[in-house]
Amino acid sequence: MTSPMNRRSFLRSTAAAGLAAGLAPSLAFAQDAPLGITLVLPSPLGDVGWGRALADGLEPVKAAYGDKVKVTILENIMEGPDADRIMTKSVADGNKFLVAGSFGYQNGALQIARRNADVSVLHASGFMVAPNFTPFAAKNFEGTYLLGMAAAAVSKTGKLGSVSAFAIPELITSINAFAMGAQAINPAAEVAVVWVNSWFDPAKEQEAAKALIAQGCDVIFSNAQDTPSVVDVCEKSGAYVCNLNSSMKAYAATKYLGCAATDWSPFFLEAVNAHFDGSFKGHNAFLGTADKVEKVIDWSADIPADAMEKIKAKEAGIISGEAPVFAGPISRQDGSEGVAAGAALKDEEIVAMDWHVEGVTTPLPN
Repeated sequence: MTSPMNRRSFLRSTAAAGLAAGLAPSLAFAQDAPLGITLVLPSPLGDVGWGRALADGLEPVKAAYGDKVKVTILENIMEGPDADRIMTKSVADGNKFLVAGSFGYQNGALQIARRNADVSVLHASGFMVAPNFTPFAAKNFEGTYLLGMAAAAVSKTGKLGSVSAFAIPELITSINAFAMGAQAINPAAEVAVVWVNSWFDPAKEQEAAKALIAQGCDVIFSNAQDTPSVVDVCEKSGAYVCNLNSSMKAYAATKYLGCAATDWSPFFLEAVNAHFDGSFKGHNAFLGTADKVEKVIDWSADIPADAMEKIKAKEAGIISGEAPVFAGPISRQDGSEGVAAGAALKDEEIVAMDWHVEGVTTPLPN
C-alpha cells in the first residue's frame, strides 16, 4: 500500500509504519510485520516530474512484496531542520527503509543512518557513503546530450534556453551536455540559463521560460521542474520544449521534443531485496542508459530523419561506452581547457562539475 502525506498530517500522525522483516520475494518471510518504506520529497507529488519518477520507481517493489511492505510518501518537505526532524520521526515510528529524495536531505539522512544501523537509506543526488547509506543519481547528461542534438536540429535561431532549479553539479552537467549535444549538430548553438533556485515554484518557472523565449530562444530545456509550468508556456508560445525525469508530453501536444526519463524501479527493487536478505551495502550508485535507468522517450516527429540517425548512433555509443559524453577536447565557458583531447571525465569528476562548457552563455551563480 501507499500512503501519501504532507508535512502537517505526518507530524499529527502517531501510527507506526511497521518493522523491517523477511527475505527476498522468492523466499519465506521471517516476520509478518511489513517493512516500512518512507519516500521523502521536497515538492508536492504530482502526475509528472522528479517526485513522480521516484514514486513510480517504488511500484515494482509493492508488486513484488505485496503486503510485506508499506510505502509512505511524505511530500512538500522543506530541506533543512524540518526534513531532519520528519525523517527522524519516520524511523522512530519503525520504518526501516528511507528514500531521501533531495540533495538537501543529505546531512540529516546520513546522521539517521549512522544512528540506526538497521535502517537502509537511499539518498538522491548526494555523494556521501556509509555502510547503510547509498547516494544515487541518474546520468541525466547522457539523455540531455541527445536532447541537445534534437534541439539544434529543430531550432531556427540557434539560441536554446534552460530553466534550471539549482546550480548543483547534477544540473550543471545536464546543461553542459545539452549544449555539447546541440553543438554536435550546430557548432554555433548557444544555451542561456535562468536559475530559479527552487524545486517547486511554478510562477517563477513560467516567468523564466517567457524571459528566455523573449531573448530569442526557440527551444527550452526544463531542467528539474516538478510541474509542467515551463512545458505549458512553451506550447502556448510556439517554442519547442524538453525536460527531465518523466514525460510531460500530455501538456505540449505540438511542441514537445522529448524527455530524458528516469526509471528507478530496477535500482529500488534491488536495494529493497538487499535490505531483506541482509546484504545492503552503501555505495555510490551512478546509473545511466547502460543500466536502463536513463532513456530518452517521446521523441518529436518534427526532428529531421538525418538528425535522428545521428542521435541514435550517439545513443548506441553512449550505451556501449565507446562514445562517452564528456570526452575531450572540451573547452570551458571562459575558453580554457576543460577536458584534453583523448581524455574523458571520470564519474567522480562529473559528479563534482562546477563549471560550464563553452557555448553556455550565462555565468554560474556564486
